[in-house]
Amino acid sequence: MTDDKTATLSFPMARAADRPLDPAPELTRLAEGDPVSRVRLWDGSTPWLITRHEDVRAVLADPRVSVDATQPGFPHTNAVSKTRDTRMKTLMQMDAPDHTVQRRLLTPEFTVKKMAALRPRIQLIVDDLLGELLAGPRPVDLIEAFALPVPSRVICELLGVPYADRAFFQEVARTLVMDESDPGQALAAGEQLNAYLEDLVARKDARPGDDLFSMLAVERFRTGAMTSREIATLGQLLLVAGHDTIAGMITLGTIALLTHPDQLRVLRDGDDPAVVAGAVEELLRYLSITHTEARRVAREDLEIGGRRIRAGDGIIAVKSTANRDHSAFPEPDALDVRRDARHHLAFGYGRHLCLGAPLARVELQVVFSTLFRRVPTLKPATPPNELVYDENAIFYTAREFPVTW
Repeated sequence: MTDDKTATLSFPMARAADRPLDPAPELTRLAEGDPVSRVRLWDGSTPWLITRHEDVRAVLADPRVSVDATQPGFPHTNAVSKTRDTRMKTLMQMDAPDHTVQRRLLTPEFTVKKMAALRPRIQLIVDDLLGELLAGPRPVDLIEAFALPVPSRVICELLGVPYADRAFFQEVARTLVMDESDPGQALAAGEQLNAYLEDLVARKDARPGDDLFSMLAVERFRTGAMTSREIATLGQLLLVAGHDTIAGMITLGTIALLTHPDQLRVLRDGDDPAVVAGAVEELLRYLSITHTEARRVAREDLEIGGRRIRAGDGIIAVKSTANRDHSAFPEPDALDVRRDARHHLAFGYGRHLCLGAPLARVELQVVFSTLFRRVPTLKPATPPNELVYDENAIFYTAREFPVTW
């Protein structure tokens, strides 16, 4: 075993301009030739980069690995990331027992059964937005007209956040997920959103409704189990991640299907819900939109892929290459909507498996089963290779996606 600290490549790495939906070429080369290796970050630190499916899953499930971004050695991808992750601690940066307590509180609200019950309402939202899109001008930015409004409306209804305030929280979310803004801007944006959500908790406490914030206000705020700030911080994660990630998946998933017409035909021409569900899993595997990957720090010594990782070493577990691993997925660089891709790691693995995965699946199933049926001649108005993609954000997506039909 070796724990050599030599690092010749910097992270994060840019994707190839002619293959914007694939992992960065350097990541792919590492996954094939040196799957557990060191990389260099902006501050000179050299965390471990883990790129194979088996090893990434092992890291994400290991209790000796911490998500606490305040721990020495935690790999921050830049100054904004460091400020955001250490000063605005959410469920994503919590270890047990704090993580366990909040996770148990929310898990019953995001069960597969409860999310499936939302399907008719999500269908209505999708149908309404597509009706507006078809009645409007073309070309149109699919993100502004459809990909962003769908998850924004859904998460607002689920949480009890007024959709009329979407311009405010979408702008704040944009600042929070971008790694190119000033650290002070990220902090200010987080404080703005927390203040807004604390006020919302107070309003829900006075007049509760049938939504998640009302439940938290009545069951946790009134009893003193959680402060309004704690509820707001929890809500910030749900609100931001609940619409930004799905918007990115709708955007990139649409691009992927339009550039793979044979796969699009399988999805569009079939009326089997199982085919749609399988296609969504394959798109999640193929795209893996978390650009800064899963970042951790070792609390104890451990071994991954024949390398000794010592306590205090930073770890970056690369889900995008894990989901393109030949040993886990035959012909992994091919988009195959009939593939059984359910063992992908797009939602993570282990204790920190994405809480909103059941909701994301339902939303994406409704979107992709409806979009191409309602707009069968949908096509890009700008070639996908000419689009501008976010390389400096937590979640990878296109900034605009003009389409026509």
